[in-house]
Amino acid sequence: MKSVIHTAHRIIIKVGSSLVTNEGRGLDHAAIAKWAAQISALRGLGKEVVLVSSGAIAEGMLRLGFEARPTDVHELQACAAVGQMGLAQIYETSFRAHGIGTAQVLLTHADLADRERYLNARSTLATLLRLGVVPIINENDTVVTDEIKFGDNDTLGALVANLIDADALIILTDQHGLFNADPRKDPAAYLIKEGKAGDPALEAMAGGAGSSIGRGGMLTKILAAKRAAGSGAHTVIAWGREHEVLTRLAAGEAIGTQLTAQTAQQKARKQWMADHLHTAGKVVLDAGAIEKVTREGKSLLPIGVVAVEGQFGRGAVITCVTEAGLAVARGLTNYTSSETRLILRKPSSEIEAILGFMEGPELIHRDNLILL
Repeated sequence: MKSVIHTAHRIIIKVGSSLVTNEGRGLDHAAIAKWAAQISALRGLGKEVVLVSSGAIAEGMLRLGFEARPTDVHELQACAAVGQMGLAQIYETSFRAHGIGTAQVLLTHADLADRERYLNARSTLATLLRLGVVPIINENDTVVTDEIKFGDNDTLGALVANLIDADALIILTDQHGLFNADPRKDPAAYLIKEGKAGDPALEAMAGGAGSSIGRGGMLTKILAAKRAAGSGAHTVIAWGREHEVLTRLAAGEAIGTQLTAQTAQQKARKQWMADHLHTAGKVVLDAGAIEKVTREGKSLLPIGVVAVEGQFGRGAVITCVTEAGLAVARGLTNYTSSETRLILRKPSSEIEAILGFMEGPELIHRDNLILL
């Protein structure tokens, strides 16, 4: 078995609280420096990396003198606010040692549930990656309430994988992977080296709570792999202190538990769009745009649109039709119906002057377009 990380281009790496804070003793500078060095090596291989890091609450607990994780929500939020300062600082320092810039991105589940905020987050992360920056993502525990009680960054890692169409999710944890039984209680337990994401049998094996520092257990990791697989992303669960774990995975070595997605990434996205029986609106294309979209595989530009039908928001699934009304494609729009009416028949170079901003030069990017 060869690691899926070998061929993955865009990778989400999630690191748990117990690893980042050395079991709650404080931010583990040496471990973080090693991960930064390995991520630098992955980037040297042409891979894009987004890091999802826990540890803010655990670091804040230490700085504020809490011996156990508080149960009061506002105390947890205070710990997150204090701890996030140290977390961001150590990541910035560690990556700067390799000439790599970092960006702090704090998200809540609500950000990814709201379509406009979802698209804003997607665009920001895509831009950071294009600029060569490593985004460091954490849940915005300073402002969330229910999520701070029940959320976990394993799920957040999977949501981010779906958000930016990642090829793979690596979950670094304090366990060597998924075992058929709890190895702390059963000496005969063995490592599950490979499986299919979403297999119910794996969920049965993964019961159990997280550590006193973090909130996630192995079950959240298995469920995160299932969620990531929905957009075609594979998952690897591995021990974070394994020597050169990231670079060895990138070299193709099988480490930990590998859970493969059963749906190809592009197929998953396109199938989701194809499943929309009723779209929010339509745009009518001229003959030139139809040629570009259907035969040349190009994005749809505003200049090729001659009319807009219906009302739709940014990020909605809309149908592209010929002037005779024949549906030829479907896709996610970068602009609302009212904005599209203002920029149709106009070159992309004029979008910003007309609207006061430019979300992108395309009305529908080719990656978000499916032919019918």
